[in-house]
Amino acid sequence: MRTIRRAAPSQSTCISRSHLIVVLAAFALAACSSLQDRPALPVEKALPVSAESTELDRLLHDAESRRAGQSAFRLLKEGPEAFAVRVQSARMAGRSLDVQTYIWHADLTGGIIAQELLAAADRGVKVRLLVDDMDARAKNSGFAALSAHPNIDVRLFNPFASRSGFLGFVSEGLSSFKRINRRMHNKTWIADNRIAVAGGRNIGDEYFGASDEVNFIDLDFAMLGPVVRDASASFDKYWNSASAYPMEFLDKQAVSDAELQKLRSRLAETLKDAGNSRYAKTLREDNAIKRMAAGDWPIEWAHTYRFVSDDPGKVTMTKRDAKQMHVAAILLPELQATQSQASIISPYFVPGDVGTDGLVSVAKSGKQVRILTNSLVANDVAAVHGGYSGYRPRLLEGGVQLWELKPQPGEEIDSSLFGSSGASLHTKAFAVDHRMLFVGSYNLDPRSTWLNCEQGVLVENEVLARQLEDIFTSQTTGDHAWHVTLQNDRLHWTDGNENFDSDPKAGVGRRFQAWFARVLGLEGQL
Repeated sequence: MRTIRRAAPSQSTCISRSHLIVVLAAFALAACSSLQDRPALPVEKALPVSAESTELDRLLHDAESRRAGQSAFRLLKEGPEAFAVRVQSARMAGRSLDVQTYIWHADLTGGIIAQELLAAADRGVKVRLLVDDMDARAKNSGFAALSAHPNIDVRLFNPFASRSGFLGFVSEGLSSFKRINRRMHNKTWIADNRIAVAGGRNIGDEYFGASDEVNFIDLDFAMLGPVVRDASASFDKYWNSASAYPMEFLDKQAVSDAELQKLRSRLAETLKDAGNSRYAKTLREDNAIKRMAAGDWPIEWAHTYRFVSDDPGKVTMTKRDAKQMHVAAILLPELQATQSQASIISPYFVPGDVGTDGLVSVAKSGKQVRILTNSLVANDVAAVHGGYSGYRPRLLEGGVQLWELKPQPGEEIDSSLFGSSGASLHTKAFAVDHRMLFVGSYNLDPRSTWLNCEQGVLVENEVLARQLEDIFTSQTTGDHAWHVTLQNDRLHWTDGNENFDSDPKAGVGRRFQAWFARVLGLEGQL
């Protein structure tokens, strides 16, 4: 029998009690800062296009009119070009700018874009910013300051009631985990309802190739035509949802003219040397939008396309409801219907039993299934790699071809267990049968399928599909990725020069993190 001894209060006992008091205080604070229902607001819709009211109208109206019923698409592979399209469209906008994002960093490119939105609002453009609050809460003062501008409205999606402090963040996360765990992962940029950008990029240096440490390999679509109005309809759906809270409702005191002036001063000081950056040079020397309108910027027109987005009510689901997971419901059947080849790029890839069986079924029927994802050493989210790694043998045995991206030279990958930035691969896309492709925010994992709101664009166009296949091929060469195979029933990695029998270049710490996540059974959260 175990003897229980009652010790006198000691320092360790007092520390334990203090920890308990902190935990109880956290729950009490959470109860005091529970999120109130959003007030009833009038429905707002994107401003309609006109024949020649704005510069973008005049520039793009004729191009659309000549191709009635079609929309135009360009793959934005390079970060500077993706940045330039956003900033140039902001400068040319005369009516509206609608921006939806998961992350907005307060860095060089994030600051430039904020300054451009302020400049547009100053000349009368109506600006709507819809940002997921998982990232925005830490930048509450900046978004509140923007919202003080009479032509800028800021709404935060699925917000925290507490607007600052780590204790409030943790306590609300504990007491409202089921709600806080569901996020809006969409990324859309729409200028004058004439040109839109949608895909994998958030707003920040690493998404545009401007970071001195880690830069993402990412992909967007630049779009013209009726698909832009489809993107606007999706934006409106989220903007008017009960989960999109006006900044004034969350922190009215922070929305002030004085804070707006402070923000202007901070941006001016931070960006005073930005004119010498290669991004400013790109904007001066290469007006991609005017080149596109003139026909000397490669762009593909398509009759068949679909802008797909989840129902924003997905974040309020109390149980799994397939009716609200629109993106997965549309995309997965397209992959299963592959006739010859499917090329899939997914940085966070956790197929699960059902997904693995589906991909194996396609491969065993004689079709080629190729997948590119992050290697353990390149993936900052070690938990995701832990969820993915167990499916590798089944995929390979079933005939699925698998590559894992190397970290790019000079990158320093964050080794956090649950971090969500810093991985070298961020593209979420696939091409099917050399004729159809998808580009968006959706990863092939349980989080994208069941927890986060996602979106993207599905297009039938052989030229674009082959461009994406070329991107896949270039990123799976030995310089960029390890080819994963089975040799004597064991996993094997090679880049043509080096060979490995376990996750290449990964240290003990990263291996432990991936193993620990797998042991914890966190797959449903990944």
